[in-house]
Amino acid sequence: MDTVFRILAPGPVHRWGGAALVVARRADLHRAPSLSPAERRVLRALPAWRQAEWAAGRLLAKRLVRDVVAAAADEVEILPRDDGSPCVVVAGSPLPAVHVSLSHTARHVAAALAPQPVGVDLCETGSAAAVLRVADRVLSPEELSLVGTDRPDALAGAWALKEAAVKADRSSVFGAAPRRIAILRLHPPVLGGRRRAMVWWTDGAVLSLVLAYPAAPPGLPADLPAGRAALSPGPADREHPWRHCVGAPCPAG
Repeated sequence: MDTVFRILAPGPVHRWGGAALVVARRADLHRAPSLSPAERRVLRALPAWRQAEWAAGRLLAKRLVRDVVAAAADEVEILPRDDGSPCVVVAGSPLPAVHVSLSHTARHVAAALAPQPVGVDLCETGSAAAVLRVADRVLSPEELSLVGTDRPDALAGAWALKEAAVKADRSSVFGAAPRRIAILRLHPPVLGGRRRAMVWWTDGAVLSLVLAYPAAPPGLPADLPAGRAALSPGPADREHPWRHCVGAPCPAG
């Protein structure tokens, strides 16, 4: 379909704003992740329909962690905190300076890793009608006017931005938190507060990445340049300590 968002290819690891991001088609993930005893206990406690997507997310997240941290595959764990958000654990020790976020749809899975709080979210464009039905829960009238109601990719992008932002805040898309995060522009995305965001189109889904900063990000431009440079490291990325690094479900499920 025609879309206003830049294309992100499934499979490779991409970089943006110092974060590492990967998205994959679930049908292309044939290898099961190596899970620790603690991870297997979490997996067994999930409903059967959730187990495959949970494991797929861990497979991608561990791939990103091993690109950043020198660790053997069986030393890396992605375990839930008390609030349910994922935490990186290496050799039994949590890594508070390494932030991870995961997202799943029926057809895709994505993971993002960053040195600051990060949120990633996928929303299939086929879920646009469902997004519209619940839009008043997450979008203000001004935001809905900005997004419009006639473009499935824009509706999916707005939902994914809100979801990624609350994940970066370790909050929830349910309740008042999404309404406190303002979408000031959708293309390219601009959010209120100390956040940087980007939205891509990937194989029938919209993917959003949000980085949250406790202070203004030094040396980073307010907006990402347009065009293919969107996925190329700029000066701030080249100076970033991760410079040697190599992306709640949609309302329709």
